[in-house]
Amino acid sequence: MLQWLLHIIIDAGVLLLAAKFMDKVELKGFKSALIVALIIGVFSFLLSWLLTSLLNIATLGIFYFLGLGFITRVIAYAIIIELADQVSKDFKTIGFITSIWLAVILALAGVLVDAMLF
Repeated sequence: MLQWLLHIIIDAGVLLLAAKFMDKVELKGFKSALIVALIIGVFSFLLSWLLTSLLNIATLGIFYFLGLGFITRVIAYAIIIELADQVSKDFKTIGFITSIWLAVILALAGVLVDAMLF
């Protein structure tokens, strides 16, 4: 539970930094970033496995068998970011490519946090 809360707080910080440096990401403030990070975390918990499975089926598992399964996970995470964009009025991403870059940045931050904790 503590690790999940730490991920939410760090994801909120990453979202704020992304909004500052990426002109196609708009975010109102830290409170909004926490709410969006929480939304992304909940959607990721509930939908990530389904979206990843559907993308693996759609691509006939080619990325999975080539050891490039992270591509389908990043695309699934970008879809979740787009869903968070639709749910939150204080968070806006312009274009799917922006969501993909944001998904990559959030995934890298998550890997760094996990590496520091374990």
